[in-house]
Amino acid sequence: MIHAKQLVKSFKGVRRVDEVSLTIEKGQIFGLLGPNAAGKTTVIRMLCGIMDTDSGEVEINGSSVEKAKHDFGYVAQHFGQYGELSVWENLKFYAEMYGVKDEAHLEALLERYQLGPYKNSAAGALSGGYKRRLALVCALAHDPQVLFLDEPTAGIDPVTRKLLWDDFYALSAEGKTLFVTTHYMEEAARCHQLAFIAEGKMIAEGTPKSIKSALGDVNVFTFKQSYSPKVTEVIQAVAGVQLTNQFGDDLHIVATKEVSKSLLEEKISMVQGIDVELRETEPDLEDVFIALTQGGHS
Repeated sequence: MIHAKQLVKSFKGVRRVDEVSLTIEKGQIFGLLGPNAAGKTTVIRMLCGIMDTDSGEVEINGSSVEKAKHDFGYVAQHFGQYGELSVWENLKFYAEMYGVKDEAHLEALLERYQLGPYKNSAAGALSGGYKRRLALVCALAHDPQVLFLDEPTAGIDPVTRKLLWDDFYALSAEGKTLFVTTHYMEEAARCHQLAFIAEGKMIAEGTPKSIKSALGDVNVFTFKQSYSPKVTEVIQAVAGVQLTNQFGDDLHIVATKEVSKSLLEEKISMVQGIDVELRETEPDLEDVFIALTQGGHS
């Protein structure tokens, strides 16, 4: 459904997207994850034709971006609707851009996203969560087969985020293909396919499960430990330790196979003054993401 080959984009002589290639099948939810300024928004804008590529090719549903514009909808990272217009006026405006005049269809979209009670309200007066819903409704007005969603849940509450993701799954089940950029790890785990981008380069790609293998042959240990700079410093000084990652009162340690569990326990126990027992676990997406994007893995 979406095919991109060796996309390149430079700004002021610096490559911000560096030969990115993607293949996304019909009905998939594809997530592109990366730190700030990694190139996520630039990639999605090139795929939508909002920004020209320096080089590379894009096809959507077998056609060029220009020919496929009726096949996709786009939700920008920031609210892009007209704040002074009502919810209904915004929706009709976007629908009419694509020749859609079926008001029953538009009314059904408002009801699906609980915007019916706000039909005559100014779009600019909506809460953050409802602004996101309106943006999604406008993108769906012409019933596109592909949706590009640039950080669609940024800055909204967990309940609304969950509701939107439930609907993303429903749209996927209806056969729509979703391309989502995000920096939320829990959202990345919800995608069917996932890719990590850093400094404009794709550094890992696969299912959320398979992408965890990108660290290679490592061990991951965890134990109950409130944040302690001394403990972190001692662990990071051990040759072969690739990453320490704090999760609340749990500390994750990612290390090569050469680093023994007993050595780490000994080092930590010396700092703590009590015996410590590590538990072996699996790397999670955040471990992988941080290790790869911070250069902790070679």
